[in-house]
Amino acid sequence: MTRARSAGTLLSALVVALAALFAFAPMALADPTFPALSGRVVDEARVLMPATEEAITAKLAALEAETGDQFVVVTLDSLQDYEIEDYGYRLGRHWGIGQSENDSGVLLIVAPNERKVRIEVGYGLEPILTDALSNQIIQNEILPPFREGGYARGIEAGVDAVVAQLKLDPEEARARAAEAAPSEAEAPILPGIIIALIFVFFFLALLGGIGSRGRKRGGRRRGIDPVLIWGASEILSSAARSSSRSGNSWGSSGGSSFGGFSGGGGSFGGGGASGGW
Repeated sequence: MTRARSAGTLLSALVVALAALFAFAPMALADPTFPALSGRVVDEARVLMPATEEAITAKLAALEAETGDQFVVVTLDSLQDYEIEDYGYRLGRHWGIGQSENDSGVLLIVAPNERKVRIEVGYGLEPILTDALSNQIIQNEILPPFREGGYARGIEAGVDAVVAQLKLDPEEARARAAEAAPSEAEAPILPGIIIALIFVFFFLALLGGIGSRGRKRGGRRRGIDPVLIWGASEILSSAARSSSRSGNSWGSSGGSSFGGFSGGGGSFGGGGASGGW
């Protein structure tokens, strides 16, 4: 009986811990909305002067004419509570930046209110605009001016660095990308803790079931409280629904357009790098 009580106490504590973890975990978010693809520069946050926007647009148009790669700069009023990595690849797919046959698209995303910036790279350009090189461009070219409030200077510097890389001979571009030092990746801690707790929960549930099998006290079987099992199943079910929704790729609109410019139907898978200031 003491053993069964101990198992029940541990199970109760695990259920409470799981509930607390999921209470603080990110909730499923509403579907993001995206600005219209009004051109090669979409300055929703209004941080660029018209002359600067025109100059950047000319550089991006020249890049596409020379290489076929599509590069779009976008500043956002809000990331709508999304991480910039999540919002970024969804935006790239929604707009369909890059040619569909080789996914040669790039986005430079700036969210001034959240103080976040990201270079989002289409599948086809990942070998020459690697995560490490993208991070290097952000750290060395974009963030120093941003920290001084120079959004236009930082954006122009980032655009110039990406354009220069994309215009290189492919072999030279790959060699340069290979030289970029990789940044340290931050391992996701919360999912690992949750998975470990789930395994511990079911292990203790198994022990509790074995310990109480065949034994009754006052007509009542000593085992796992059904309420605990229900609570755990609800937590796991909620987690599965949230994970399924957040993992949705949202598809691609395959070339939304406005004002004479449109994406070519390219796709993104999360390649690139992010930074903050």
